[in-house]
Amino acid sequence: MEILEISKSLVQSLLDQQHPDLASLDLRLVDGGWDNQQWRLGDELAVRMPRTPRAPGLLRTEQRWLPVLAPRLPLPVPTPVRIGEPSENFPRTWTITTWVAGEPADRAPITSRADAEVLAGFLKALHQEAPLDAPTSSSRGASLKTASGFDEWISFAPVEQAGRLREIWAAAVAEPDWDRPPVWVHGDLHPANIVTSNGRLAGVIDFGDLSTGDPATDLAAAWVLLPEGAAEPFLWAYGADEPTIRRARGWAALRSLMLLSIGEAGRKNLPGGKPTWHPAGTATLTRLLAAT
Repeated sequence: MEILEISKSLVQSLLDQQHPDLASLDLRLVDGGWDNQQWRLGDELAVRMPRTPRAPGLLRTEQRWLPVLAPRLPLPVPTPVRIGEPSENFPRTWTITTWVAGEPADRAPITSRADAEVLAGFLKALHQEAPLDAPTSSSRGASLKTASGFDEWISFAPVEQAGRLREIWAAAVAEPDWDRPPVWVHGDLHPANIVTSNGRLAGVIDFGDLSTGDPATDLAAAWVLLPEGAAEPFLWAYGADEPTIRRARGWAALRSLMLLSIGEAGRKNLPGGKPTWHPAGTATLTRLLAAT
């Protein structure tokens, strides 16, 4: 996959050309994800620059829908405030968003069980019936029966845990699919996509995979994001039914393996690897299996 490295001088020139009223603000590189390089702009804004071929499409999703959804969400999210258009200097769209303060949870996990209710309230506010023109995905909010990765990644689980993980996955896949109107889902709730402050949930970021469908995709956060002992109060506060919970456990199993595989790549300094994701995957797996 082609990954662009974007210079400060390029970002500064784009600000000068398209948003000159913001161009005098201090600009500094901060940690971003795979798809977007991120720059802090002053104290309250961020610039998200796409660096992979799929990133512009993800940014367009955020540009279109986050301003609609953000006002009803009870936690800070990176709301687009300006749109950068493709130009001769940079042929892709880019975005200026609000800055969400905090540390990524793959480095500073949630430690407070009280955040079970906070996260449940956030997802209840997000998981509203989506309009007909809302985005869909084959991998976010979709049926677990068509999800990929489990058989490929199961080798990253400890041998003594793999059997129980397969049982959780099989039970989840056996559940009927979501048969109610599709709701909005974040689609990518893992520790690097939330931020914390003093061990408390402080914001949710990276809505590029925002989609619609089965809320179980996001309810996997019960084990992926929250500390031990918080899953049950979270699911109770959210009001999830048993079939949805079983599907959510399947999504959590899949997420734990994804985190372990990418974390292992990071330990080996392989491209795309994230060493901080391995402890997050281990913690997810431990919490998930402890609840069975």
